[in-house]
Amino acid sequence: MAQKTKILLVEDDTSLGFVVKDNLEDAGYEVTLCTDGNAGLQSFNKNYYDLCLFDVMLPQKDGISLAQAVRRKNDHIPILFITAKNMSEDKMAGFKAGADDYITKPFNIDELLARIEVFIRRTKASTEQTKFEIGKALFDMDNLSIDGPGTQVRLTQKEADLLYFFCQNPNRIVKREEVLTKVWGKDDYFLGRSMDVFITKLRKYLKEETEVEIQTIHGVGFKFVNPSAKVEEE
Repeated sequence: MAQKTKILLVEDDTSLGFVVKDNLEDAGYEVTLCTDGNAGLQSFNKNYYDLCLFDVMLPQKDGISLAQAVRRKNDHIPILFITAKNMSEDKMAGFKAGADDYITKPFNIDELLARIEVFIRRTKASTEQTKFEIGKALFDMDNLSIDGPGTQVRLTQKEADLLYFFCQNPNRIVKREEVLTKVWGKDDYFLGRSMDVFITKLRKYLKEETEVEIQTIHGVGFKFVNPSAKVEEE
């Protein structure tokens, strides 16, 4: 099973912190919320995270110092700052401390999600497998393509995202809500109908790969049967 992307959120405004945490979790992320810089650093040292989201003005250890401490241990994890300040010198201090981006309060949660998604995709693209054997065909996530002796397809981004999820979770049953949450961002009835259409399209694209099948497990979800996958069937 693919692991959820993990975010460390350090925000001393508890109301804002819980709102941001809830929205990120609704979007499919796993979020740890800390309310001061020291607690944030302790959590970072004890756990693995894919992205850090820090307020600049924090008790005990401010966001700038926290980012510097994180950078001493990890020079590639994305760090985004949340701040009420909009002064250029504060932004420069943040970037010098190792921040990758800035968002200023008050902000739109959709803007925050969009910025986070950019960094998560960029980071994972450099570390995760993006090409998969599907029967005799090759699925290339970067080029949105399936190429094989009897299969040559150019995919839309959403078709590729869905197939990518199945390729990361081969030969096992995945629940409908898991697919919806990871690929569409939430479990919703209408999105579920859309997902069914996309699965029908993928089945059509892969019809020449006779050993490959997207099975519907009624009342549960789906199973992507792919003998070429390295993950063994449970």
